[in-house]
Amino acid sequence: MGDVFEQTVEYTNPKDDDVELWSLTVENGLTPKTERYNREFLVKKEDTFKAVLPNEFAYNPMNMTLGAVDLNLMKKKVAVSGYYITMRTIENHDNKYFSAWLKSPKSIRLYKLYATGGLLEKQRVQFPTLSQIEATMPLYEEQATIGNFFHTLDKTITLLKRKLDGLKQLKKAYLQQMFPQAGERVPKVRFAGFTGDWEERKLGELANFNPRSVLPDVFVYVDLESVVGTSLISSRIERKETAPSRAQRLAQKGDVFFQMVRPYQMNNYLYDLPHKNYVFSTGYAQLRPKIHSYFLLCKLQEESFVTKVIDRCTGTSYPAINSTDLAEIDIAVAADNHEQTAIGDLFLALDNQLSVQQTKLDNLKHLRSAYLQKMFI
Repeated sequence: MGDVFEQTVEYTNPKDDDVELWSLTVENGLTPKTERYNREFLVKKEDTFKAVLPNEFAYNPMNMTLGAVDLNLMKKKVAVSGYYITMRTIENHDNKYFSAWLKSPKSIRLYKLYATGGLLEKQRVQFPTLSQIEATMPLYEEQATIGNFFHTLDKTITLLKRKLDGLKQLKKAYLQQMFPQAGERVPKVRFAGFTGDWEERKLGELANFNPRSVLPDVFVYVDLESVVGTSLISSRIERKETAPSRAQRLAQKGDVFFQMVRPYQMNNYLYDLPHKNYVFSTGYAQLRPKIHSYFLLCKLQEESFVTKVIDRCTGTSYPAINSTDLAEIDIAVAADNHEQTAIGDLFLALDNQLSVQQTKLDNLKHLRSAYLQKMFI
């Protein structure tokens, strides 16, 4: 790698030079510090930061074995921690190729092999160490072709992320505007043709809680870790005689399952599968709605409702609410069933789009990982 890279060292102070302060993460690479960081606290006169110029690389020697490295493809320099290593490729080597290569599984194995530090110390890859790493690579023309391929793939992933984030923000805005806020009787935004105040009702009046049922001999079990957001991501087959004692909630299409343990995670699910052999953990409250199911799910995802739930939780490490207390919480409900349906259908369409975009993004990330495995030797 000493034939490929040369180290660069340019110091800067973001406060004096008006340069943006960035961090470097394994997941997102070079990332701007968000507004939640206190710039005056972070950027003091005596602090020293390194500048990452356009087409230069930055990596964290403490986390290089995890792939904490990125290429600055922006048309501006940014400031990063002075502990980071900055470097650039020497002539006749393609930046985009090495942007992918440096984060490939092959390279990470090499970092671990060469890293310095004892068993009780964090493994480090300083630039002199990186320079000693030997690897096989193609000539410049093939480097450029591979580099452009991964660059195009990364741009597509970024666009999908932005679209997904935009949909999440849209849903959040609708949740705030299409349901009455605290102390209000009508929402800020309504479908045309609907008027009148919404009603305050107890959750226990709007759904039957934990209906009794007889479990099948063999069933699909859904535990607390199986639902993320409003999506069912995993399950497993269990037999009645050997299943966990918490496997008790036999699902019926249209049931809403509310996570009672750590409810701030907001992992709640509307069961819309045709199968009659799905059983959920008692960590969920099972609600069989008397109103539009998706409308009810949306109400349970509101931050104001979750706040009410958390206020009634007991426990510290695993705060939880019981079904009785959950049923007593008041929520605002559209008096007109047609308005409930219109709102529920809107959020159903939004969540379907979110699911589609998330699947596309996940598939593309898996595809990229497979290419990283197979396109380098």
